[in-house]
Amino acid sequence: VQLQASGGGLVQAGGSLRLSCAASGRTSSTYSMGWFRQAPGKEREFVAAISWSGGSTYYANSVKGRFTISRDNAKKTVTLQMNSLKPEDTTVYYCAADRYVGSLRLEIYEYDYWGQGTQVTVSS
Repeated sequence: VQLQASGGGLVQAGGSLRLSCAASGRTSSTYSMGWFRQAPGKEREFVAAISWSGGSTYYANSVKGRFTISRDNAKKTVTLQMNSLKPEDTTVYYCAADRYVGSLRLEIYEYDYWGQGTQVTVSS
């Protein structure tokens, strides 16, 4: 399974960006998908996750109400809509896939496949 993240860029505080993650290879629509982010010198942290059906989502408290995760299984894509961006959202964002079919998981080690990351920079 290969994951390709895109959509990062430079935006002013209060602005919006839309990240996409395209899956290829031996993918499965039953995978849960997640977004994580990692700033230099810090541990990678959970941002949002979505179940295989799209019926369940979960967000980190820091992004709740501002970010929205969605998926299109027919297109094998997962999207993270980021609104009301803050300078502290500046970092590299990664998409990931979890083969576990069950409740959404939040830990890095629980995810099986990772994309290469896309840089998001929010200027103040």
